[in-house]
Amino acid sequence: MSYTHIAAHNLPDAVRLGLEPTLALDAVVRDCRFGRYTQVGRQSHMEDCLLDDYAYVQHYCDLMSADIGKFANIANMVRVNPGFHPMERPTLHHFSYRPTLYGMAQHDDADFFAWRRRQRVVIGHDTWIGHGVVIMPGVRIGNGAVVGSNSVVTRDVPPYAIVAGAAAKVIRQRFPRSIAEALEATAWWDWDHETLTARMAEFKDLRTFLARYAP
Repeated sequence: MSYTHIAAHNLPDAVRLGLEPTLALDAVVRDCRFGRYTQVGRQSHMEDCLLDDYAYVQHYCDLMSADIGKFANIANMVRVNPGFHPMERPTLHHFSYRPTLYGMAQHDDADFFAWRRRQRVVIGHDTWIGHGVVIMPGVRIGNGAVVGSNSVVTRDVPPYAIVAGAAAKVIRQRFPRSIAEALEATAWWDWDHETLTARMAEFKDLRTFLARYAP
């Protein structure tokens, strides 16, 4: 479903999610699409984003032009696709693309903003983006990846990798390649709600899970 919305629900301590997105009262959301069982925390801002099924954004986040996969876990104070200045122009200052602020033109530079929206960030399924992370424009983060707190991600992150630092680098892999590939091949994030519920116990043990569901 598509939302252009400012303020929806408070988030009580024991909130129960549903088919409609649950947005904090002071969340600001514009031109976004939400899947089922999604949640956006206090004072978070989202614009031109997809937040797919079961994914959530915690408090004080700022996300722009991003496609966020199912079951993504985004911690507090994460910044995704921050605005950037055109370094190839004679000036870095935004008067060259926001001239209306200064009474220099009747319209802002629509082409520049359209180009910036095209530099989308893609965050895969079942990812964990730690507290205070910054993800730069155009970056793709693979399924199952983990980004450590306060990292600055400037390059693509492979599936099931753990990265950290500024600029973020691969620290290690969550699993050996064969296991990661088998887990990704299950595409369990596409199972329906009833199947997920019925198979809840298997999610507590990797070997059991792969034995039953790996192709």
